[in-house]
Amino acid sequence: MAELRDGRARLVLAPDKGGAIARYDALVGSARVPLLRAGDGTGTSGCQLLVPWSNRISGGGFTFDGLFHAIEPNVPGETFPIHGDGFQKPWRLASHTDTEAELTLDDGAIGPYRYAASVTYTLQDGALEARLIVENRAGMRLPYGLGFHPWFPRVARTTLKAKAQRVWLEDERHLPVGVAPVAEHPWWDFSQTSLLPAGWVNNGFSGWDGHATIVQPGRISVSLTASPTLDVYILYSPSPDAGFFCFEPVSHPVDAHHGEGLTVLEHGQAMSATMQLDWTVTD
Repeated sequence: MAELRDGRARLVLAPDKGGAIARYDALVGSARVPLLRAGDGTGTSGCQLLVPWSNRISGGGFTFDGLFHAIEPNVPGETFPIHGDGFQKPWRLASHTDTEAELTLDDGAIGPYRYAASVTYTLQDGALEARLIVENRAGMRLPYGLGFHPWFPRVARTTLKAKAQRVWLEDERHLPVGVAPVAEHPWWDFSQTSLLPAGWVNNGFSGWDGHATIVQPGRISVSLTASPTLDVYILYSPSPDAGFFCFEPVSHPVDAHHGEGLTVLEHGQAMSATMQLDWTVTD
């Protein structure tokens, strides 16, 4: 584990567990208020790094430039490969100060992908910036994607504001089966501050403006800002009593290897994405 502090927040990193965030706490007086669901950074807590793509790939792999590239499922219980392998590998702590740390991964390898990645976490006046970079080292051009997978606490009156134009509908395999204007599904319209849905939600939202606000009543308000690369978000919440929900800024829709939204990188080319989290105390 590695820890950052700046007097207003505390960040605990887990380099050996996918370079993940294990804890991000606001320091309010003598209290620590969890901004993310606290844990060890794996599974259902903290924030995972999604590289070299986000979410699921169907069909046993994908075809690109006339070649089929097979990818095996990488998570027990999952039918499809999901989220790449960056979250499953140990990262190296390359540098570390009180308020900034850089982690690197030199041996990313899943399916046809061979890549290097780095992430820089910075605390400033309590706010967090995470900048993720991937470089294609596969010896051929390939489509890449990036994302962040934060887990937020969910309480009875947690609200979300995140303006998007379209929502992707999913089937029982958690794959997209079409896209519709958000206006046609008002229970998923977060253009104004809204309570989280009472039922299952596991959908992608595109045409997102890169800003979101999450309010935990009587505790904390979190402002999330994503770089233009991350113009899609995935909202996942199994139920109101689960105690958590996920708001994932990503660079492409689910199963984009059979659709659109990925970024083609030549060998040696790189892409980057940034997520910022800031907070204020609520009344």
